[in-house]
Amino acid sequence: MNLDFLVFTAHPDDAEISIGGTIAKLVKQNLKVGIVDLTKGELGTRGTAETRKSEAEEASKILGIEIRENLNIPDGKVRPCKEYVDKVIVKIRKYRPKIICAPYFNDRHPDHIGAGQIVKEAMFLSGLPKIETTDNGITQEAYRPEKLFYFMMTYEFDPTFIVDISDTLETKIKAIKAFKTQFYDPDTNAPETFISKPDFLRNIEARAKIYGFEIRKEYGEPFYSEEKIELDFSWMLND
Repeated sequence: MNLDFLVFTAHPDDAEISIGGTIAKLVKQNLKVGIVDLTKGELGTRGTAETRKSEAEEASKILGIEIRENLNIPDGKVRPCKEYVDKVIVKIRKYRPKIICAPYFNDRHPDHIGAGQIVKEAMFLSGLPKIETTDNGITQEAYRPEKLFYFMMTYEFDPTFIVDISDTLETKIKAIKAFKTQFYDPDTNAPETFISKPDFLRNIEARAKIYGFEIRKEYGEPFYSEEKIELDFSWMLND
């Protein structure tokens, strides 16, 4: 299956928190979207790898994505190395997406930084025929996506572009809440974390409100590209 848009994340729930609205928007436009989580999030203070897996499955249903896979890289050790880069190359060549996404390369969490570095390296090497990979014993052909876009985690950046998610914010929040062990729950005795505080989801909505305002929309999600983006004026032409 070829995908239009493939999101690589360090942990299950990263995609939902960062660009869940964009994912839902693309799915509504009948584009094929997938998520590949690099780790199971097993070092998370709350929940377990097993609960995160079931929560990710529920969130995937809410978003309506085509596939979700996990590379089983150890949580807390997401750093560039040949083994991890090759794992990502295999998925790029398997799904041949037009666009891939990764966490921005400066962030509070070292795993997010490492994920962005791994994906950038894998994107380039995936296009080299002399880099050999196999999937289920079958030799893969070289392939390089058209673009790599970075999404915002904790630290902010000056966006290259902003996606209007005014009609999909509700879906984004619902998908985030599917990770019940990770976020605020007044009925649990689990330790409090950065993202489990009661105001975290309000902050997510507030950030979307700010970036929506910048494009004169209700809600938005920011992206960064290291390469220039072409502006196509065809949308201005009359049919």
